[in-house]
Amino acid sequence: MNADVDVMRYYPTLWSREQSDAFAYRVMRLIDEREWGFWAVEERASGRFIGFLGLHVPSDKLPFSPCVEVGWRLAKSYWGLGYATEAAQSAIAFGFQQLHLAEVVAFTAITNLKSRAVMERLGMQFDSEFDHPQVPVESVLRRHALYRLRSPE
Repeated sequence: MNADVDVMRYYPTLWSREQSDAFAYRVMRLIDEREWGFWAVEERASGRFIGFLGLHVPSDKLPFSPCVEVGWRLAKSYWGLGYATEAAQSAIAFGFQQLHLAEVVAFTAITNLKSRAVMERLGMQFDSEFDHPQVPVESVLRRHALYRLRSPE
């Protein structure tokens, strides 16, 4: 999935198997520490792994840090089926109800209209644009859109 050109279109590079494995291990360690994070997403009917989704504290020095983000990455064959929206709704509810977060953010390259549409379906509001510090200055992906959703409580 992380080596798929379409899935990784809005990321600076494709990931090798080693990079994907390192990410998976890092995610598992963070879940062990916090008891929440990016979770594996499986298709209910088949039990197949289709990607990951959940809540995460970005390690970057973002202009709006500290924060908790809702994020996702799904295999291309599962796009457009409502899985990202459904799973993100559950992750956000967990964040508000179990973690008592005041707010959840999401961000992506400004040109990633599909992810931005998911953010809007989640009820998130566009806040601002920013330059992502981990994206090379010369990259067309450096400019990102920030969305916010405040807890209803």
